[in-house]
Amino acid sequence: MSDRAQMNGAEWLARALASTGMSHVFFIESTLRRTLLALSDQGVKPILAHSEKAAAYMADGYARVAGRPGICMSQSVGAANLAAGLQDSYLGRAPVIAFTGRKEPSYQHRNSYQEVAHAPLFQAVTKFSAPVESTAELPRLLRHAWRAALAETSRPTHLDFNGLQGDVIELGMTGEPPVIEMEQRGVPVHRPLADERDIARAGEILLGAKRLAIVAGDAALISQAGSEILALAEALSAPIATTLGARALIPTRHRLAIGVAGSYSAPPANRIVHSADMVLFIGCDTGDQVTLNWQIPPIDTRIVQIEPDPLEIGRSYPNTVGVCGDPKTTVARLLQIIGKPVRDSSYAEEAARIVSDWRATMQPLIEKNTGPIAVERLCAEITKALPQDGIIVADTGYSGIWTGTMIDFNGAGQTYQRAAGSLGWAFPASLGATCAAAGRRVVCFTGDGGFYYHLPELESARRYKIPTTIVINNNSGFGQNLTGVHRLSGNRPGRGEELIRFGPTDFTEVAKSFGVRGIRVERPEQIAPALADALRADEPVVVDVVTDLEPRAPEPWSPAQR
Repeated sequence: MSDRAQMNGAEWLARALASTGMSHVFFIESTLRRTLLALSDQGVKPILAHSEKAAAYMADGYARVAGRPGICMSQSVGAANLAAGLQDSYLGRAPVIAFTGRKEPSYQHRNSYQEVAHAPLFQAVTKFSAPVESTAELPRLLRHAWRAALAETSRPTHLDFNGLQGDVIELGMTGEPPVIEMEQRGVPVHRPLADERDIARAGEILLGAKRLAIVAGDAALISQAGSEILALAEALSAPIATTLGARALIPTRHRLAIGVAGSYSAPPANRIVHSADMVLFIGCDTGDQVTLNWQIPPIDTRIVQIEPDPLEIGRSYPNTVGVCGDPKTTVARLLQIIGKPVRDSSYAEEAARIVSDWRATMQPLIEKNTGPIAVERLCAEITKALPQDGIIVADTGYSGIWTGTMIDFNGAGQTYQRAAGSLGWAFPASLGATCAAAGRRVVCFTGDGGFYYHLPELESARRYKIPTTIVINNNSGFGQNLTGVHRLSGNRPGRGEELIRFGPTDFTEVAKSFGVRGIRVERPEQIAPALADALRADEPVVVDVVTDLEPRAPEPWSPAQR
C-alpha cells in the first residue's frame, strides 16, 4: 500500500503513530480496537491497564522518560476517569495525548446510556481538546494535538473520536499520508535564545550580587540545562537549589548543590536561599511548593528569572528582571557574556558548611542497624544500588520528600520523576517509564497508602513482563498526616489515628497472588541484597520494606514569623 493510497482511519492512525518511533500505547477496554490491532502489526505494543487513570499515568511516565508524547485511550464511559488521570501530567508538564470515543451526534442530548459531555471534563487538564467528527479531519487534528502537546510548555492534549469506541473514525477512509511530524523532536521542540540585550543586562545584575542563589526548576530539567547551570553556578560562586521535580538536574553531592527548596525540603536549602540578596530562577514556576508559600526567598527579594514561558516571568515576585528564552541555550550564552569573573566565594562556602552539617546529623539514621528500619537507611541503600543510568519514579507526599531529600543522584545519567500531586501515580507511571526506558532500570518508590490505589497493575506488570522494581515504604498508614492528626486531637496518644492507619499488609503475599515475585525486608541489613536481587531480575519485583509510622521525614526550614 503506497502512502497516497486510501486507507481506513484505524490503519492511518496506527501507521502514523508507529512512524514517530512510539513503542507502547496504554488503554482500557473497549476502545479503538481496530487501531490497537493495527498498532500491534506495526510493532507498537498496546498495554491494557485495569483503570483509565492507570492508563493515563502509564502514558505520563512513558512521556516523561521518552521526552515524546505518550498515548492513552478509553471508550466513552471512561472519559471522566481518563481526564482525572491527566491532572498530574498537566501539572508535571508531560506531553500526553488522550483519545476517547463518544456516541454519534444522533445519540447526543437524548439521555444516552453512560454519555456525558466530554469537553468540560478535559478543559482544565489539557492545552488543546477537540472533537474528531470525520476521518478526513483526523490527520489535521492529530498533527495539531501532537504539536500542541510538545510546544512551549509541554502538556496534555485530547481528541474525542466520533463513535462509542471511535469506530466511526476508524472505519472512514483517508488518502492522506500517515505522517504526524516531518522530523522527530523531543521536548523542548524549540530552543529560542533570549534577546541579547536582556541576557547582557541580567549578567550585569547578577555580577553585582554578593550573595547570589540559583533555584532551577522543572523547565530547566526539560531543557536538559544541568551542565550549563552548574557551569554558571561555578562562575558566579552561587549555591544551587532545585524544585523537587528537578532534583536530579545536577550532581546532588556537588559542593554547590544545596538540595530541594520549598515545602518538600530539607532544612539547608531554605536557609540558604532565604539569606541571599538576589535569586536567579531558571526554568522555575515560582509556585507555592518551591517557595514555601512565597517565603523562600522573601517576596521583596531582587529576582532575575530565565524562563521559556513569558507568562511565568514575574508571576509571583514583583522585583523581577525577566529573560525569556530556553534555559539551556540562554544560560550558555550568559556564560559566554560573563566569562570568568573574580567572585567572593564566602557565601558559597557558608552554604556548603550548612549542607555538610545537616548531612552529618542524618548519618546516624543512615547507618542505623536496629529496627524499625529508618527510611533514611532505605534511601541511602537505594542511592548505592541505583545504576548510573537508573530512574527513580516517586509518589507524592512523604515519598516525594524522602526521595527528594535523602536519595542522591549523579546529575549525569540518572533520572528522577515525581508525582506532581496525585497520590498513587508512581506505580503505574513507573511501568510506563520502564516501557520507554530501553533497558534502563526503573525503581518505583511509593508508600503503602499510594500503592493501594493501583494494586491491580501488578497483574499488568506480570502479563507484559515489565521489569520494574517496586519499593514500598510499608508503614501501615498515611505517615505524612500523623502530625496533623495528633495536633488536632490535642496530642493525646492514639486519638484520631484511625483516620490515617490501615493494614498491616504483607505485600509480598499480595504480589504472589498476582504472579509477581516479592521480597520482604524487615531488617536493615536485608535492604541491600533485596535491591540488588530485584534490579538484576528481568521481571517485576516488589520489595516490601517494613517501617514505622512515627519517624518524620526531613522538614523544611522556615523563617521566624514576625
